[in-house]
Amino acid sequence: MKYYILFGPPGAGKGTQAAAMVEKFNLCHTSTGELLRKEIAEGSPLGIKAKELIDKGLLVPDEVVQGMIGNRFDTIGGVDGFLLDGFPRTIAQAEALDGMLASRGGEVTAVVSLMIPDEMIFERIRHRAAIEGRKDDASDETIANRIRTYHDKTEPLVDFYKKAGKYVEIDGTGTIEEVRDKIFAALG
Repeated sequence: MKYYILFGPPGAGKGTQAAAMVEKFNLCHTSTGELLRKEIAEGSPLGIKAKELIDKGLLVPDEVVQGMIGNRFDTIGGVDGFLLDGFPRTIAQAEALDGMLASRGGEVTAVVSLMIPDEMIFERIRHRAAIEGRKDDASDETIANRIRTYHDKTEPLVDFYKKAGKYVEIDGTGTIEEVRDKIFAALG
């Protein structure tokens, strides 16, 4: 079983590139954002709490996200692996993921990191909010907080995965097709 992580700041194109990766490599796309939005839409207790945090640009607690991810690993079949999008976001989550995978006889195969400048993050998220009507993308203050959170909490994962020999950085500023070609070339 292969376990890929799709990494990068909000608006880097992770969701767009995930569809192509899923098709090419027969993966189950596991987006924590989509899992959380589903809980929010259903109005579950988790969804209500998650909405409060997300609306402030904050992250949902690790144990909740880890439980959702573990459930996906245990209930999805017929795939050659998983593509994690939005998880892990911190060193603690990465270490927890390593433990989850080890208990299943696996390990992270590769981390694909789509990188774009902060100015482009604002442009893309504003555009996405207008197109998709996503309230979590609506205000500049929320976007700025998400960017700060990414830099403060998530960027340390770059060194974590570089040291593990799993990190592949992709310039995410090109066209969808150019970025996709770079990803496929890097993963073989």
